[in-house]
Amino acid sequence: MIHRLLACAAALALCGPIPAAAQSAPADLTMLPAVPTDYAVPRTEWGDPDLRAIYTLDNINAGRVSFERPASFGDRFWLTDEEFAKRVDDARASDAAFDRNNTRGTSGLEQWMLHEPFARRTAMLVDPPSGKLPALRPEAEALRLAGHSSWKPDSTYDWVGDFDLWDRCVTRGFPASMLPFRYNNGVRVFQGPGYVVIHFEMLGDRVIPIGKGGHWPAAVRTYLGDSRGRWEGNTLVVETTNVITGDNATPDVSLRAASPLNQATQGVPAWNSIPVSDKAKAVERFTMTAPGTLTYELTYSDPEVFTAPWTARTAWTRDDDYQFFEYACHEGNVQVRNYIIASRTARRTAAAQAAGGPSTSGQSPTAR
Repeated sequence: MIHRLLACAAALALCGPIPAAAQSAPADLTMLPAVPTDYAVPRTEWGDPDLRAIYTLDNINAGRVSFERPASFGDRFWLTDEEFAKRVDDARASDAAFDRNNTRGTSGLEQWMLHEPFARRTAMLVDPPSGKLPALRPEAEALRLAGHSSWKPDSTYDWVGDFDLWDRCVTRGFPASMLPFRYNNGVRVFQGPGYVVIHFEMLGDRVIPIGKGGHWPAAVRTYLGDSRGRWEGNTLVVETTNVITGDNATPDVSLRAASPLNQATQGVPAWNSIPVSDKAKAVERFTMTAPGTLTYELTYSDPEVFTAPWTARTAWTRDDDYQFFEYACHEGNVQVRNYIIASRTARRTAAAQAAGGPSTSGQSPTAR
């Protein structure tokens, strides 16, 4: 992963003064304040709140903020002073190990933690208050366990149908694409009269009409769904439906769905195989809470999959110097072929050894 120096860490002038309150947790660590809406957001030329910028989610990942809350934090939304000091110490050590040539360590992580309130959070998930995802319905859990993915231990691979949609460079899915990943965490927001466009560094774009009619007919679906936006004061509220339905267990790859949560986000369920029903819906809220911070809140519901809705809240950090490069996933995706070759070879070798014969590992990798 390439860690870039954030503008907020390198030049506090971009982000403006940091209020003292932003540097400390609430007195009650089990309470989560509402998203502040008192920041005077600049306006676009046509009068909408101006969200246009490049943002990065790199520091959420590098800072090891989990999606679900680790059990050690109990019912707390916030770290204790001692826990936060340890997180900052780890960030300082990571910054000290930074090596641009070998992409080791981080750059600017300590300063981000000292000035971004989100760095004190115990998890991204804020509802249920337990910090744990609601249980999957039994049918959905069975499909998750049966799903195909390179992330699943002890799987065998014979063809592309044995992999999930992210393995195959198709999509990260929705709302997974909106959450921090292990790398390529750049997000750019464009605006024009009546539209907001979200461009991801990794796989995909969203075009969001503002105040324009209803959703597509139910039969029309995409992996990122159909999004419709509206302004509530300074907050952009986006409702998304019409996500492609299905699961990752079916042998028919044309019926596969992209899991709403991807294992490359720290602290989500394993295997990228949570199914999606035609009831799936997301409501997102985008709020500029400071010159250098956009607070992103997501509520996802799918009553045929999850037993209750859930809500996550993260902070996007503005970094207009962050550079996007082509994400040439298919062109360099040797993973699928290598998994198939290795899996076939391992099974041939095991079969030969079980039969008491010589190893077949020297055979052509395409021989069966």
